[in-house]
Amino acid sequence: MSLWRIAWRSIQQRALASSLTAFSMALGVMLLVSVLSIHGVIERSFQTNASLGYNMILGAKGGKLQLTLNTVYYLSQPIENLPYDFYMEFLPRERRDQELENALFPTESSRDGKYAAFVDLAIPVCLGDYFGHFRVVGTTPEMFEHLRFGPAGDRRYEFSKGRNFRVHTPENGFFEAVVGATVAREMNVKLEDRIATTHGDPEGFGHGEHFTVVGILAPSGTPQDRAVFVNMEGFFLMEGHAKPLDQVPLSETLDLELELPPSSQLGWSGDELTREEQLALDPLPLEQREVTAILIRTISPIVGPGLYNEINEGPVAQAVMPVREIYQLFQLFVRPAQMVLLLMSALICIVSGVSILVSIYNSMSERRHEIAVMRALGAERQTVMTVILCESMILSVGGGMIGWVLGHALNASISPLVEARTGVSIGFFDFAPGVDISWIWGATGGNGLEVSTELLLIPGLLLLAVLVGFFPALTAYRADVAASLGQ
Repeated sequence: MSLWRIAWRSIQQRALASSLTAFSMALGVMLLVSVLSIHGVIERSFQTNASLGYNMILGAKGGKLQLTLNTVYYLSQPIENLPYDFYMEFLPRERRDQELENALFPTESSRDGKYAAFVDLAIPVCLGDYFGHFRVVGTTPEMFEHLRFGPAGDRRYEFSKGRNFRVHTPENGFFEAVVGATVAREMNVKLEDRIATTHGDPEGFGHGEHFTVVGILAPSGTPQDRAVFVNMEGFFLMEGHAKPLDQVPLSETLDLELELPPSSQLGWSGDELTREEQLALDPLPLEQREVTAILIRTISPIVGPGLYNEINEGPVAQAVMPVREIYQLFQLFVRPAQMVLLLMSALICIVSGVSILVSIYNSMSERRHEIAVMRALGAERQTVMTVILCESMILSVGGGMIGWVLGHALNASISPLVEARTGVSIGFFDFAPGVDISWIWGATGGNGLEVSTELLLIPGLLLLAVLVGFFPALTAYRADVAASLGQ
């Protein structure tokens, strides 16, 4: 009879105690596998969100992390606003002409913006309103027409229903909106619904204007899933969004005569406007416009640092490299939390290993006669010691395999919830991210071998089994045959 079979028979004799011991190890490994998988999900989610489609954010001077959280993740509160003519300095002549035409200005004074030659894309962002507890973002259709995301930066924002909003349409005027997948699900929003926003915070006062939902985004795993995007022209026309007349300086960049519409169009009492009243509204004059931030994609990474320094040295705005801030956030806050979870999971596995040690050691007093009989029949001390070590390995590795199955089953069961929140799915056979183990044999040059951290559990469990089984095995090794047979 093989030593493994003898060890298995010994486990069967103590079925209840052995099952509970293996189950404790299974729970520890299940938690460890889940934490490793979630670690991979978070890392992939950060990689997805780090590929934003733009490489710079411009905002009012203040905290860089606050500007990033506010603009990328729609968290925190806006610092301050930027003048609209500063945004227009990043537009080429054609776009400036279009902006002036939209605001009912002549175009004779139009020109290329000061920074237009360095910029491939400039998208304004206006914040300050909420729909329920979700952020409302005033922007332009370019947000979904030209921005890409994903680790490779090649994924388009898709619409599960409807289309992108437009600057102006005969049926909805300036008041069209697109909602993220999470917003649509949690707020039960459908196409053609008319939604009203609140000013300042979720409990703020409501506006009299309603936006018509013309599109619902497909889940992307980005912060866009949890926001409502409205046409910026309609955003400006809402009550409280026009810069007060006594704060309006004369434009130094447009050099235009300002002709303001009647004051009745610059703000309303809060009563709901009919669709006909909304369609009759004219755009807000440029001098009363402000933007919260500007998303910039430079024509080349080479010009990025120069533009970054020039903006930060100027008096109007600050420039932020969002990818740098996101990775600093990941390193400073997310990764330490992951390390704590991994440490706790590893400690649980160690505690489970100690329970194996206690279980086997406590059984030694009952097995002294059994061990003495084996020795009397010719078994050597090393043989008896190996049987105990085999028993420890069966309990440790067997419980670990059960825990691996339970961990992946848990991941598969919560995959729909994780995908809805992060856009990253977890299949049953999806392993945790790999680590480079080529350093073991001294390989260098980036051609190393990556192995999933889950596969490293196998040698880890074997080592743990040997360590926890050594003391009971040593006790069996030293057992006095004559004294044990006489009992």
